[in-house]
Amino acid sequence: MTENIMTVNSVSEEHEHQNHSVFGFWIYLMSDCIIFGCLFASYAVLRFQFAGGPTAKEMFELPGVAMETALLLVSSLTFGFAMIEAYKGKKTGTVFWMIVSAILGAGFLFLEIKEFIYLIAHGASPDVSAFWSTFFTLVSTHGLHVTLGIIWMIVLIVQILLKGINSKMLPRLACLSLFWHFLDIIWICVFSFVYLLSMVP
Repeated sequence: MTENIMTVNSVSEEHEHQNHSVFGFWIYLMSDCIIFGCLFASYAVLRFQFAGGPTAKEMFELPGVAMETALLLVSSLTFGFAMIEAYKGKKTGTVFWMIVSAILGAGFLFLEIKEFIYLIAHGASPDVSAFWSTFFTLVSTHGLHVTLGIIWMIVLIVQILLKGINSKMLPRLACLSLFWHFLDIIWICVFSFVYLLSMVP
């Protein structure tokens, strides 16, 4: 009887800890929303301040940005597949879809870095004008988050391979899922507000 009570208490404490972890992560996401909100506000104020330098309409190449967007959106879908496999307790399927998601995220970063190199080589560096300073700050901040997300993904893949999928792993995967989908939402805002709106006469 005593052992049963201790087991129930242990499970209850573990469940409570998991809920606190997810709740704490939601608080972190809210703080990230504030950071990106400030960056978007700065961009909105300075979006026409080119200081005689190249304009966004002259420099942006939408096909490349559209490819970045597609890679990130598909990675969100594949990570959703990973979560489905994880909740089924399928280790192989979870790892496979997480690897696919990480590769797609890396592809996004590759295209983003390629775009930065192109812009800087053609005179649109962060020190040219207020517009390009805010552009590089906003987009690179998002890129840094994607980088951290990929590293986090790799760490969890290693943990799953070593320990399998257990009750402690699922909340970690759920938090990463929230983070990865959050980055998708932010990028859609960047794509719409920064790139598409800059093409409007």
